[in-house]
Amino acid sequence: SAIVYLEAGKHSITADMEKDDTPTLGLRMDDGTTVLSSPVADAVDYTVFVGTADEIVSSYRTLTGEIPMMPQWALGYIHCRERYHSSEEIIRNAETFREKQIPLDLIVQDWQWWGDTGWNSMVFDSKNYPSPKALTDSLHDMNTRLMLSVWSKIDKSSDLGKQMLDKGCYIPDTDWIDFFNPDAAQAYWSNFSNRLLKPFGIDAWWQDATEPENDDLVGRMVANGTMHGELVRNCYPLLVSKTVYEGLRKDSPERRSMILTRSAFPGMQRYGAATWSGDVGNDWNTLKTQISAGLGMMAAGQAWWTYDAGGFFRPRNQYTDKDYIERMLRWVQTSVFLPLMRVHGYMSDTEPWHYGAEAEQLFKNAVQMRYRLLPYIYSWAAKVSFEGNTFMRPLIFDFPQDTRALEQRIEYMFGDAFLVCPITEGGIRITECYLPENKAGWYDFRDGRHYSGGRYIRTSVDMNAIPVFVRAGSIVPMGEDVQYAAESMGGTLDIHVYPGDDASFTLYEDAGDDYAYENGESSTITFKWNDSRRTLEIGAIKGSYAGMPATRTIKVTVGDSTEEISYSGRKVKVRF
Repeated sequence: SAIVYLEAGKHSITADMEKDDTPTLGLRMDDGTTVLSSPVADAVDYTVFVGTADEIVSSYRTLTGEIPMMPQWALGYIHCRERYHSSEEIIRNAETFREKQIPLDLIVQDWQWWGDTGWNSMVFDSKNYPSPKALTDSLHDMNTRLMLSVWSKIDKSSDLGKQMLDKGCYIPDTDWIDFFNPDAAQAYWSNFSNRLLKPFGIDAWWQDATEPENDDLVGRMVANGTMHGELVRNCYPLLVSKTVYEGLRKDSPERRSMILTRSAFPGMQRYGAATWSGDVGNDWNTLKTQISAGLGMMAAGQAWWTYDAGGFFRPRNQYTDKDYIERMLRWVQTSVFLPLMRVHGYMSDTEPWHYGAEAEQLFKNAVQMRYRLLPYIYSWAAKVSFEGNTFMRPLIFDFPQDTRALEQRIEYMFGDAFLVCPITEGGIRITECYLPENKAGWYDFRDGRHYSGGRYIRTSVDMNAIPVFVRAGSIVPMGEDVQYAAESMGGTLDIHVYPGDDASFTLYEDAGDDYAYENGESSTITFKWNDSRRTLEIGAIKGSYAGMPATRTIKVTVGDSTEEISYSGRKVKVRF
């Protein structure tokens, strides 16, 4: 990338296109020109955004669509594997999470739940899933939710496939639904809603392989023969998410949608869809490149992203391979500081208790930290939705003038307080981290040690956690140890002030699982730290929502000092 400094005023941009250009996207550093071309498009439109990194992303979302709030429970722990084979297996594992007190909000049923009824027939295998409603009821009784993998591909020989074929719903010569045809999209949703959504109370939807897989748009006409597949191939996942999101808003208006998809396109964010990075390996270099890929997605305006923590493809001896277990734990520890925290693995029992008692405890510690950070994370989710912000942040977002910060490829900010330094090598006991320029310095999140900024430091590392630093002049709200996200609502707040500079933070809360916030049902509390006076002002609460607590305990920690107050919504000052 390159940064060009322009004076205020009007500037011209010249775009030169050649019809026979090969596919290219690149910056010619020798003369400062950017080359964009397409082998299939008749024309290329350019939109230029100017401003800081945050302003550019915000402007992009203003143009392509703002982001609805994720359900609060989607920001907890998402447990997935390839695959569960029965309702009984899902329930048994969810019960074990609860028995072992490892927090969990969402458990995932991957593909082939349809058995021999035909690929994605939208009919559960009656032998292994005799009552999907009983399954979701059992999970809900444990305050756990279910995500189901639903494809855009339907076996033509299935009962549903025959209906879709009769209606002309397929991309020619494939089993993929033609979402460019509005009638096909509507037929897909109607069956989705009536066969899966309405009867069973399923909470979240995994739209897999939405490229579509195997590039099946190439060489085929879509939209009743009016569009060339090559011209619109990148738009397919957008239309899948649009169909599902708009259907959910219509047929399940009381609950926030949660959609996970493998591919994205500009505008995807307005349909509340999250992406994950696909079926990746598990080695150290893959972990490193996944982090870079995620930062790229953030810079491209997509706020909700994650990876398969532990890698999708895993070694056969994964449960006893000490080297793999170390890698898996580093994937998981990094995922604490991703927009979504999710484990997945191919032909694997990914539950942490399969990897030995020590690994299980370290895994549990990581998930518990995720849940303690939920007040911070959910407030940043609100900043994403209401301010066009980004909370997995390449360092250019916060330190554009720090040339050494711009050289970092895997360090990133999580919100504006946390600097995350992932471990991407095995056997590390000492690692080097760059602390960007910050006049008040940084605190080690693990032990509270203070460092000056604008320099590299060497820090010790063990298997308990990856290095994470907090910017001095920050306020971090945290919660208690809980077993699921909703359990934290209205509970004790731990407000951690990292002194050295003035600081502020606005805590956002709402009901967590509905769209009442769109009608103003939410609350905010602003915390302001005056560093010279050593006072924290807790502002009066603004707004309200169903279930909002009348009073709550707030513990404020500054260094080694902690003060506890009972907060009833009125402004109060705490002195240190």
